[in-house]
Amino acid sequence: MHELNEEISDKEIRLIGPQGEQLGIMAPAAALKIADEQGLDLVKISPQATPPVCKLMNYGKFRFEQSKREKEARRNQHVVEIKEIRMSPGIDVGDFNTKLKNAQKFIADGNRVKVSVRFRGREMAHTDIGRALLERFAEQCAETANLDKAAKLEGRMMSIFLSPKAGK
Repeated sequence: MHELNEEISDKEIRLIGPQGEQLGIMAPAAALKIADEQGLDLVKISPQATPPVCKLMNYGKFRFEQSKREKEARRNQHVVEIKEIRMSPGIDVGDFNTKLKNAQKFIADGNRVKVSVRFRGREMAHTDIGRALLERFAEQCAETANLDKAAKLEGRMMSIFLSPKAGK
């Protein structure tokens, strides 16, 4: 990842001290001597610069703090999942409201929701009922969610995607 001490093979480097102060342009051997005197490592932090930039630092401590920062970032990130809610065209009001509450809970948690209606048998002749059901569902979630994908029939399933509004 970073070039350390003897691995640095450039003709000259720009050296930065442990507190970020400029120590000037010099040969890597001279910089290595300064690093040894201070009991620090010489680390190339910007190889594409001309001349390359190296810094005096305790590399072990630097790596430890970097891994700590990465762990903290991983802990704070939220993975957006796609939750699915399935219904049939003949769903009743009570069941519809329960599924609606679940969807709103998923959206409040910051997840996307796929709402789908499955048509069985002769229900395929009445896909308009399923479309109206999905549109009503999207309307009910309108204040907390955006409609990503409008109702689309794929085989025997018609589905929509809802995602949380960005103001959360």
